[in-house]
Amino acid sequence: MKIGPLQINLRRLSVFISIGIFLVLVMNFNVRLEELARLQGQAATVRAQATAIMVTQAALETQVAIATSPASAEEYARNQARMAQPGDKVFIVLPAPGSTPQPTPIATPILTDMTKWDVWMILILGK
Repeated sequence: MKIGPLQINLRRLSVFISIGIFLVLVMNFNVRLEELARLQGQAATVRAQATAIMVTQAALETQVAIATSPASAEEYARNQARMAQPGDKVFIVLPAPGSTPQPTPIATPILTDMTKWDVWMILILGK
């Protein structure tokens, strides 16, 4: 085929057009593969979060079951709330007459003089 001074070979033109279409398809395929990898990463993250939430839910359901059990309520009432059932004999231990309870000494922390350099080293390195 001849257009003015240019001679165009239809076979070469069709090869170049098919190569161009092939390159466009390969680039589109590459973009889709990148999108697939990104979405698979997000799916793995969501699966991990869902697993963590399900483990937390199971732990909370266990705590609710323990807290609402009659044995747990009775243990709390007797040990911490100091309650008694009818017919129980309650004993209260009193100190010996004339004795004074000894206070528990609280150790005061000893402050050491630190340079600014030491403070920065502790903040940065945790030593």
